[in-house]
Amino acid sequence: MVKFLNLFASALIFSFFFSCSGGENNASSDAKKVNIAKGAISLSDAEMEEAKDIYFNTCAGCHGTTRKGATGPSLLPDGDGKWPATKDLGTEAIKVFINNGTPGGMPDWGKQGLLNEHQIDLVAKFVQLPVPAIPDYNLEDMKKAWKINIPVADRPTKPDHDRNWQNYFGVILRDAGQVAIIDGDTKETVSIVETGFAVHILRSSATGRYFYSIGRDGKVTLIDLWMEKPTVVAEAKASFDARSVDVSKYKGYEDKYIIVGGYTPAHFVIFDALTLEPLKIVRTGGYDVNNGEYLDEARVAAIVASHKDPLWVVNIKETGQVWLVDYSNIESLKITTIDAEQFLHDGGWDHTGRYFLVAANAKNRMVVIDVDEQKLESIIDVGTKPHPGRGANIKSKTYGHMWVTGHIGEGTLACIGTDPGPNRWKVVKSITLPGSGGGNLFVKSHPKSKHLWVDRALSNDIKLQRSVFVYDTETLELVKTFEAPDKYTGRVVHMEYNKAGDEVWVSVWGKKDETTSALLIYDDKTLELKHEITGDWLVTPTGKFNAYNTMHDIY
Repeated sequence: MVKFLNLFASALIFSFFFSCSGGENNASSDAKKVNIAKGAISLSDAEMEEAKDIYFNTCAGCHGTTRKGATGPSLLPDGDGKWPATKDLGTEAIKVFINNGTPGGMPDWGKQGLLNEHQIDLVAKFVQLPVPAIPDYNLEDMKKAWKINIPVADRPTKPDHDRNWQNYFGVILRDAGQVAIIDGDTKETVSIVETGFAVHILRSSATGRYFYSIGRDGKVTLIDLWMEKPTVVAEAKASFDARSVDVSKYKGYEDKYIIVGGYTPAHFVIFDALTLEPLKIVRTGGYDVNNGEYLDEARVAAIVASHKDPLWVVNIKETGQVWLVDYSNIESLKITTIDAEQFLHDGGWDHTGRYFLVAANAKNRMVVIDVDEQKLESIIDVGTKPHPGRGANIKSKTYGHMWVTGHIGEGTLACIGTDPGPNRWKVVKSITLPGSGGGNLFVKSHPKSKHLWVDRALSNDIKLQRSVFVYDTETLELVKTFEAPDKYTGRVVHMEYNKAGDEVWVSVWGKKDETTSALLIYDDKTLELKHEITGDWLVTPTGKFNAYNTMHDIY
C-alpha cells in the first residue's frame, strides 16, 4: 500500500498557476446527497456545490473537468487502469498530498493557506464521487452574454493621449479579476479594467491597438489602448473555462477575427475582432493519437497566429493533435489536422516564425510543427513536465539559434537547436538550475538582450520560489540571482521585457488579502533593480504583456 501511495503522490502533480480553471461550475447535482457505499463518502447539496467550485477553480486545468487526467493523472473513483481508484486511496491519504504537495511541482495547498482544512476535506471526498455532468454552452448562450460597451463608431480614430501606448504593459491582477494598464515609460498606472476571473493571458491585436484578455471563466474582454483611460469596449463569454485567445494577423485580415479556445466545453469559438460578436463554434472532441480512444473532453490549449498565412495553430490537449485552422473563409473552415503527441499545453514560435514548438508535458516531450509545410517536423524528448510558456529564443556562438524551455518537474532548462544542420531539433545544451526540484514556469529573453531570465514559482523551496535566475545567452552560465526583497511576500513569477528590450518586469505574486505584492523592474544591462511598483490595487499580479512585444511575438 505504501508503494501504491508513493506512486500516486509522484503522479499527482498539478500546477497552481496553470491548473486553475476559473469561473463557476454550472453543472448541478441531481440528488440531495451523493453516496459511495465503500467508505461511506457523502456530500450534502451545499457541500457538493462548494466542492465542485473548488475543484473547478483549482484542479480541473490539469486533471480535467471529467477527471480523466492530462498534465496530471486521472482522479476517477474507480480508476482508469493506469492510475489508482481514488475511492480505494481514501479521504485521509488524498488529504495528505493536497495539504503537503509533492517535490514534482504540486504546491502545498494546505501549508500555504491556499485551501483550508474544510476545503481540502471537501475536495478529497469530491474526487471519490461520480463525476458531475458538464452542461452545454452554445452560440445562443454566447449571444446572450455578448455586450458592446462602446460601439466601433464611437471609439477614437487616433490615440486620445500622447503616451507611448506601444510600450504599455497589461498586468494581470489574477484574483481580483482585473487587468492593470501601466505606462512602460513613466511607470504610471493608466487604468485598471474589470475582466474575467483569473485572466490567463493577454494578446494584442494585429495593429497593437487592442488587448484581448481571456479569463479562466471563459470571459473575453476587448481593451482599447487608444482611449485616454483604456477600458473594456466589448465583452463576451466563450465557455465556462478557457486558456487561450489570439487574433487574425495575416495581411488583409488584421483585426478581423479572434479565436478563443475552450476547456469546458471543449471547443473553439470565432468572434468578430472589433465587436466580439460570436460567429462560429467548432467542437474539438476526437480520437487520441496514441490509443485511438475517442475523447469528448479534448480541450484547446495554446493557440498562436501565423503572420505568413491566414492560419491559427490550435493545440488539442487530450487528443495530441495540432489543428491548422484557415480563417480565410469561416463559413467553410479548412482545418488541417496533424497527429503529434499527448498532452499538448503551451509553446511558441522559433526565431524564424516558421516552426511552432509546443510542450506535450505529460509525456516529457516537445513537439515541433512546420507551419509553412503544414506537417509534423519533430518530437523531442526533454525533461520532466516541460512548461515553456511561449519559450525563449536565444543565440550563442557555439550552438547558434536555440529555443529554450524549462520544466515544472525538474530543475533543468532544455536548449533546443533550431538552425539547419546536425543539431537541429536536438537538446544541444541542458542547464541545471540552482537548488533541488523543479518548479520553473517561465523563461524569457529578447533579441536585443544577452540574457535569459528564469523563474521557479512552483518550487516547494520558499527561497527558490522567491528567486529569479539570469543566464548569459553566449556562455549559458548563471550570471546573477535575484531574490525578492523581504518586504514583499509571495512567489516571483513571469518576466516581460519592455519595447526597447532593456528592462525586465517581474511579478512578486502575494496572497489576495495581503498588500505585499510588487512589480520589480530590472535594468537588463546592469542587472540592477531600478524601480518598484506597489499599491493596494496591486492584487495577485501574475502575467505581464508588453503591447509591442505581444503584437510581434517577441520572446
